[in-house]
Amino acid sequence: MLEVKLHDIGEGMTEGEVIHYLVKVGDTVTTDQPLVEVQTDKMVAELTSPCAGIVKEIRVEVGETVKVGTSLLSIESNEVLARGQKSQTETKQSIEENATPTIKVSEKSSASIPFHRVLAAPYTRKIARDNNINLEDVRATDPSGRITEEDVFRFLEGKKLTIESIADKKPELTAQAIPDEIPFRGIRKTIAEKMTKSLFTIPHVTHFDEVNMTNLVKMREQLKTAGESVSVPAFLIKALVISLKDFPIFNAELDEENDRILLKKNYHIGIATNTDKGLLVPVVHDADKKSIKEINEDVKALTAKAIAGKLQPFEMQNSTFTVSNVGPLGSTGATPIINYPETALIAFHKTKKQPIVNEHDEIVIGHLMTLSFVFDHRVADGATAVAFTNRFASLIEQPHKLMMEMV
Repeated sequence: MLEVKLHDIGEGMTEGEVIHYLVKVGDTVTTDQPLVEVQTDKMVAELTSPCAGIVKEIRVEVGETVKVGTSLLSIESNEVLARGQKSQTETKQSIEENATPTIKVSEKSSASIPFHRVLAAPYTRKIARDNNINLEDVRATDPSGRITEEDVFRFLEGKKLTIESIADKKPELTAQAIPDEIPFRGIRKTIAEKMTKSLFTIPHVTHFDEVNMTNLVKMREQLKTAGESVSVPAFLIKALVISLKDFPIFNAELDEENDRILLKKNYHIGIATNTDKGLLVPVVHDADKKSIKEINEDVKALTAKAIAGKLQPFEMQNSTFTVSNVGPLGSTGATPIINYPETALIAFHKTKKQPIVNEHDEIVIGHLMTLSFVFDHRVADGATAVAFTNRFASLIEQPHKLMMEMV
């Protein structure tokens, strides 16, 4: 009997929540067939079967949070079953050696049903479970056969009942309404713990500034006309890396136990990403060694993976500095919390058209972006923070300077 245990999927996880079994007791499974979905503090992961065989026991209920090393279910492998069947067959043959032949039972009725797995992402499965939808009933529109979120919502829309008669009725008042509940665990709980540790450990100071984006907006339009579409964050990240090289104190980590500040030699930029499961921070590794175009491709790919719940552990590890691009959400200002144990974080807010006085003392319409730069006051001072954002702003306001810094 083989036990399928919760193992460390990545980043030194210690526990996980069982959110959905893909098999039941008695099912025949194949090697590497997905068995169970587990929610860690970073992602939803599927655990697969180590062998072909039959599921004999499920030991942990859905919704339970268990430690790494806990046995989730057990499987009797085909090898063990084969040995047992061989022994039974030999015994049966010796007993029935002189018995009268009997009519055989149809093999068709006892044939095992071939395994069929519906292709769908963990988040799509969650939507289906939350709405009591069997994914086998949903028609996939993707040529690959994979069921998407849109397929599930389209199926759900078709099942909705008319509620006009209910809407016309006045709701009855109750003495005390029962509040809705949201489980405080998984990614949400991990975010809370990490933010609390950061806020109560690091003395945060936030410096606000404005950046004239007019020339960068023009450059992007020229590139788009030439057939090159590059997002604004790609330029911002490149400018940040250059600025961090000039001010390495912000690409650092305070080692309190050994009374030292570690200046990191790698430039791994975390991208704070809002998802339905909470805030995730995928990482653009070695951003200093990548072109603006390569950074743009990395950001797009990582963001898509984060939203779909498909990030791998290594894609969220070892960030040295974090970026939060909240401008597209309509943000005009904030005091972010540092991604512990980093030294600083920068947030980009909404870019707005505003009257600007140019170098010829003329009032023109330009594009201004507000930024919030928050840093650890134990490691750096306000004057250094201002110098850092000034350097960053100069690269963005005169984007041709970025060309001078290409590696």
